[in-house]
Amino acid sequence: MSEPAADETDPTVGAGEAAARAPVVVLVETQMAENIGTAIRAMANFGLSELRLVKPRDGWPNERGIAAASRSDEVLAGITVFETLEEAIADCDLVLATTRRERDMIKEVIGPDEAAQRSLAAAHAGRRVAILFGRERIGLTNDEVVRSDAIVTLPIDPRFASLNIAQAVLIVAYEWRRAVTGGALPFSSFEGGEAATMAELLGLFEHLESALEAAGYFRSEDKRAVAVRAFRNIFQRISLTGGEVRTLRGVVAALEGRPTRPSKEKGPARTPPGTKP
Repeated sequence: MSEPAADETDPTVGAGEAAARAPVVVLVETQMAENIGTAIRAMANFGLSELRLVKPRDGWPNERGIAAASRSDEVLAGITVFETLEEAIADCDLVLATTRRERDMIKEVIGPDEAAQRSLAAAHAGRRVAILFGRERIGLTNDEVVRSDAIVTLPIDPRFASLNIAQAVLIVAYEWRRAVTGGALPFSSFEGGEAATMAELLGLFEHLESALEAAGYFRSEDKRAVAVRAFRNIFQRISLTGGEVRTLRGVVAALEGRPTRPSKEKGPARTPPGTKP
């Protein structure tokens, strides 16, 4: 299902209620240690920590693979090497085989999102899940795929279906993480403080209007009323924080040529005694 390539995504620590029963990733006869390392990083990105290797060509541990794993210590610490696939999945209750090509066998085919949902349901039921990934050049053999309960494949462009092992692991691990967390993101929009009070908004309005008055912006009283309503509507509609109001009053004060920042009190910025406005 794959060809050699590298991934440069920094790992993050993953966790969830079902983490203790997260799927086991099984790499079968991986040819390049670097691909094992980048797959390890992909696992760490999304909270998968148990990796089983079946007869890796370059052996394990391997310095090149460990370097490519980029300090994904939790996964590195839990790697087990097996001589056969049968040994690697002996304790697993649900086995999913990833492949990019159609097989001549009756076997259910699901996408990575469905695979994640089934893996999560199995985890909650206390069952062990294994997800198999094959060799870089030929993927999994039919004899290996037949040992699975279902095939997992991706909606890739058939004109270029080859996928690096780490990329395949990343997609499957991402869907697992999404299923476990319900798609929750690690952070939300930055909260820059409490919403501005009406007194702070009125102070901004009065400060801005007095500055515009001094600059000759209002050409008539009628146009002044229309412009004032427009300004106030704009600023009230965008839900300013108190800090943003103070920033805007500082901007107005600078345009006025004031030598100090505006005060928090209602009205224009104060000019210290003995200085020119």
